Amino acid sequence: MAYPYRAYGLTLSCNTPVPALWQEHAYLKRYDIVVTLGPETDWVREARRLPSRVDHPKSGEIERDNSPFTLTSYGAGEFFELAYGHEARFFVDSAAERIWGACLPPLNQDDVATYLLGPVMGFVLRRRSVLALHASAVCIGGQAVALCGESQAGKSTTAAALALRGIPVLCEDITPLIEEHGKFQVEPGYPRVCLWPDAVEKLFGARDALPRLTPTWEKFFLPLDGGNAKFAEQRRVISAVYLLAPRVEEARAPRIETMSARAALLELVQNTYMNWLLDRRQRAAEFDALGKLVAQVPVRRIVPHLDPGRIGALCELIVTDAERTSAAYDSASGISVR
Repeated sequence: MAYPYRAYGLTLSCNTPVPALWQEHAYLKRYDIVVTLGPETDWVREARRLPSRVDHPKSGEIERDNSPFTLTSYGAGEFFELAYGHEARFFVDSAAERIWGACLPPLNQDDVATYLLGPVMGFVLRRRSVLALHASAVCIGGQAVALCGESQAGKSTTAAALALRGIPVLCEDITPLIEEHGKFQVEPGYPRVCLWPDAVEKLFGARDALPRLTPTWEKFFLPLDGGNAKFAEQRRVISAVYLLAPRVEEARAPRIETMSARAALLELVQNTYMNWLLDRRQRAAEFDALGKLVAQVPVRRIVPHLDPGRIGALCELIVTDAERTSAAYDSASGISVR
């Protein structure tokens, strides 16, 4: 039996239920990706027979997005293996149309799904030449707003805080951007926000107030099931990008700062997901796409306060600024007013 899902603008046919994914209700004759979780498939066994080489990490490589896996290519880039230690392994074919994954004890099927929805799908998006920001995204004023930054910048925490205030969430940690009719649109990810225990405590007053992702992981998740928080199911035109700066203990924080187009572009180039995967040609194409994005959409820096008690003020600041920006975007027929 096949289970149909949709994530990051792609349709997936899975051989086993993945509760964290958004179910695809439309009947489809063909899916973008066939996902097999469990015993090794014939095509994976055939891939293992090909010559292999380790592509990541390389000696002296700096991992900007904390990707703790080994990436091995097989043949002439016909297949790729993402291995997390000896416990979790995934194979992806060159066209990113097939995924196989499995975990060894003490990890279980929930662990497989957690890896699949995050870094594995991030890898798939890059293989499919999809521009993806290292960002969470929410829906304000009917349009997408990206919260961008490096690991530990507070992207997921801020998205969750906004969600608890009635703002629907589009994506968590990975924000895919699709250019259509001259505008960039954000594709929804999956209906969860993953949070570390200290973030859960900031938002709910107790570190264990939310369900765990898996029994073996320290992280928890906020369900976007329409209860305390909502999931934005449809793609949205992006109207603003906010770059999260380090937290400060200043009276003027939280605050929003304007950025020049050049500074914004340089920051975004450093904050695309798994950008170390790209070759020179792909880097150039990504640079051009980000240049278009910066020309269309305002990119602003957010300086949060070190005090977690001020996250409410941060949310109010983002919503007020994003609503104004969204209105300006609409009134200009898709051309943002800075």
